[in-house]
Amino acid sequence: MADRNFLDWPFLEDRHRALAAEVDAWAADHLGHVDHADTDAACRRLVTMLGEAGIAAHSGAEDGRLDVRSLCLIRETLARHDGLADFAFAMQGLGTGAISLFGTEAQKSEWLPLTRAGKAISAFALTEPGSGSDVASNTMTAVPDGGHYVLNGEKTWISNGGIAEVYTLFARTGEAPGTRGMSAFVLPAGLPGFEVAERLETIAPHPLATLRFSDCRVPASARIGPPGDGFKIAMSVLDVFRSTVAAAALGFARRALDEALQRVTTRHVQGAPLIDLQMVQGHIADMALDIDAAALLTYRAAWAKDTGAPRVTREAAMAKLHATEAAQKIIDTAVQLHGGDGVRSGTTVERLYREIRALRIYEGASDVQRVVIARQVQAGMGGI
Repeated sequence: MADRNFLDWPFLEDRHRALAAEVDAWAADHLGHVDHADTDAACRRLVTMLGEAGIAAHSGAEDGRLDVRSLCLIRETLARHDGLADFAFAMQGLGTGAISLFGTEAQKSEWLPLTRAGKAISAFALTEPGSGSDVASNTMTAVPDGGHYVLNGEKTWISNGGIAEVYTLFARTGEAPGTRGMSAFVLPAGLPGFEVAERLETIAPHPLATLRFSDCRVPASARIGPPGDGFKIAMSVLDVFRSTVAAAALGFARRALDEALQRVTTRHVQGAPLIDLQMVQGHIADMALDIDAAALLTYRAAWAKDTGAPRVTREAAMAKLHATEAAQKIIDTAVQLHGGDGVRSGTTVERLYREIRALRIYEGASDVQRVVIARQVQAGMGGI
């Protein structure tokens, strides 16, 4: 049984505690019955279920106020039960984050009721084949043409690529060099000139794709925010959702600790349970310590955003970096404590081992987070 003491921390309110209990009970009753053999079908089913349960409603906000603590609690809880369920929920939020925070009333009314009800799947299309974390080097273009923009270029590693009904996309509109010359757009799937060029397979199956745009026309009303504000919009969305990646890592880590405790208390060596060995006790202590440290950083970042901080770049980067790196170490320890069973395909800890690796890369790889933190620290000292 995962530790619940963190729910009593002052970062959270009674409504958050009630939400955590509600999502946990729902996940325990429903997620064990979802067939994961077909990843696309499983994601579609999970989005529908999350919508029917009212959980997906937390992924968007028509008033522009996303409750980050609620997002974190939902992601942590879902990840502890089922990594694909966490993915399905997270992408409903990330994919429409720009609409929630910066969209027009028309954009919000068109898409948020659908995504929050689990009736439309969303995606966030930022990464390009030649740029990765260096968003300023993106080359995809959106050229004004009368009352439209014409899109040309590629996006890759796009979560929900190929199954989403709505995409938030970032393209260069040329108002200025570098980060100041990009704009954000919302567009439906199936437009002429918009194709799924390749589906991408990963060690933990998720729907991912490379998208190609060839003279794809979208109306000017599809632009989110002012022209040239795309980079600012993307970073603001990531500021919110980066903390939730840390929360998902926490969910994986808590499940790994639960599995490790079950193993070392029931597995006997020379007539005594493994937990009697001091070295094993040391491993368990380190796992618990890293989890609490990650939780403190995660819910500090979420609390800061919810209580009015305009930007939480430093706090979110710290949470994401520490929680994902710690979870990788915790899960690796759980695998080790399981011995040969830890690498048996299909076991819980083997699945967690595959699930956690991507979290140290997406929404800003660990080394990128270190650069962000260092720059924020330097700026706080008046260095830049």
